[in-house]
Amino acid sequence: MQTHQYDVVIVGAGGAGMRAALEASGEVRTAVITKLYPTRSHTGAAQGGMCAALANVEEDNWEWHTFDTVKGGDYLVDQDAAEIMAKEAIDAIIDLEHMGLPFNRTPEGRIDQRRFGGHTRNHGEAAVRRSCYAADRTGHMILQTLYQNCVKQDVEFFNEFYVLDLITDHDLSTEDMADGAEVNATGVVAYDLATGEIHVFQAKAIIFATGGAGKIFKTTSNAHTLTGDGMALALRRGFPLEDMEFFQFHPTGLAGLGILLSEAARGEGGILRNSDGERFMERYAPTIKDLAPRDIVARSMANEVREGRGCGPNKDYVLLDLTHLEPSHIDAKLPDITEFARTYLGIEPYTDPIPVYPTAHYAMGGIPTNVEGEVLRDSHNVVKGLFAAGEVACVSVHGSNRLGTNSLLDINVFGKRAGRSAAAYSKTASFHDLPADAADRTIAQLDEMRDRPEGERVAEVRKALQETMDANAQVFRTKESLDQALADIRELQARYKNVSVQDKGQMFNTDLLEALELGFLLDLAEITVVAAINRKESRGGHYREDFPDRDDTNYMLHTMTYRRPATAGDTVDGTVENYFDHVEEFGDYKIVLGSKSVTQTRYEPMERKY
Repeated sequence: MQTHQYDVVIVGAGGAGMRAALEASGEVRTAVITKLYPTRSHTGAAQGGMCAALANVEEDNWEWHTFDTVKGGDYLVDQDAAEIMAKEAIDAIIDLEHMGLPFNRTPEGRIDQRRFGGHTRNHGEAAVRRSCYAADRTGHMILQTLYQNCVKQDVEFFNEFYVLDLITDHDLSTEDMADGAEVNATGVVAYDLATGEIHVFQAKAIIFATGGAGKIFKTTSNAHTLTGDGMALALRRGFPLEDMEFFQFHPTGLAGLGILLSEAARGEGGILRNSDGERFMERYAPTIKDLAPRDIVARSMANEVREGRGCGPNKDYVLLDLTHLEPSHIDAKLPDITEFARTYLGIEPYTDPIPVYPTAHYAMGGIPTNVEGEVLRDSHNVVKGLFAAGEVACVSVHGSNRLGTNSLLDINVFGKRAGRSAAAYSKTASFHDLPADAADRTIAQLDEMRDRPEGERVAEVRKALQETMDANAQVFRTKESLDQALADIRELQARYKNVSVQDKGQMFNTDLLEALELGFLLDLAEITVVAAINRKESRGGHYREDFPDRDDTNYMLHTMTYRRPATAGDTVDGTVENYFDHVEEFGDYKIVLGSKSVTQTRYEPMERKY
């Protein structure tokens, strides 16, 4: 076992992690631990753009952007965070331009901007050009640009190291802490894929930037590596996860595959059509049609299929029509996604519409943070020295539904803020002593999995999990479907206790690591479904057919989901009056659902129309 000591340790080398690294490494000794080589991180899959009210092409301002974000999130957005993001978006774009990112340009040489779903002028008057882009490879360009600047700044990377545990001076999964009592993050435990060796990283400040958990679903745009590691580790240490019931299903995944076709296609004029050739979004969102927010478009598509207007031999998808666009325009603005259609479906986008259907895309929920990136251990107390940014975090700038292009903005604005906050904290903080058994839990877990005799196969359990989540917890949900998903998950958790791996070796044992990632997926699927059962309303990406209306009286609250020992009390912090009255008992532990107030500043909730 090796030990390391850094002022700031960042877990994850996607956009949020590397933006944080650029901010922190100029101030204090910083290390970045990543399970992938940095330029393979999932930020590279983001296609359409990064929004900011630059007004380079049309009139725009940050207040309209804030309003669109709040309305798009169905008023569950913390409005102070949305204001910060919209204001700082302009500097975030300029920062990237100065770092060398090759944005598309207008004829006048300014950064070009395109339309995107839910982004409007003058509080909904019409769609506005707000998305800054680099063809349909914006995320890829951001990732490359940030990595090049990290190399230039001599950031230290530990590539292909899997963080498998978070070390804190109190384990809230087993300890009851008084309100206001101090809890400190002290380090992380990582597994070196190349050697199988365990490394312990001691740090004054830790930033989680580990991304999302889309692999709880079968049909997803997410890479195989998005297994929710950071979220699950925080949950297992007793910290809450916020708003996990809200998962975004991107409307235009390649039918049957889930591979993403960017919203940029509709931003450039693409039209969704049903089997009758009808532009059906005119019925669901008459003002901005195909550029409505993603939750509305995804439900509209699924409804067309359910009502028999789907396309194909099984009538199980709709069509994205680009055939009215000039081929030269498609080649200039949408080169990657059209190539995906050719490669994976054998479709020529110049002449044929593309089969599409909603795909699991983005977790609005995650580890709760404040606007400085500090992680919360309940509705108001922070964990000292622990920060989070990007999709793993929930500063609740997305509420119950994220607008397209706000994700790349989120990672840059709040990645920067988390890096700056962690560096400032580490300058005044001291290292906390690590327990002598800091790595024991990880070592025992690895040894147990490696030594277990032949049993359940990881792939079979994972497949069953993903199938039940697709069938029962996707675009449309009911109490019956969610109960079925939860029963299936509980059965799979029992089977997981007998999972074994064929590879017993030390070096590059991806079989072993996939088994551990499956444990993360099961934990997060369970939390997602329990939170969805509890929220008896429809809001944003969470649509309950048995409760089809939004209920601001009872559910204008963030869900805070905790895992506790079965013997512990039901109180998880000092704000008992705000709790949803729900405790889910599972024998050896229970899930307690608390709440956190939604921050409102200037925008009162109103009916959401487009």
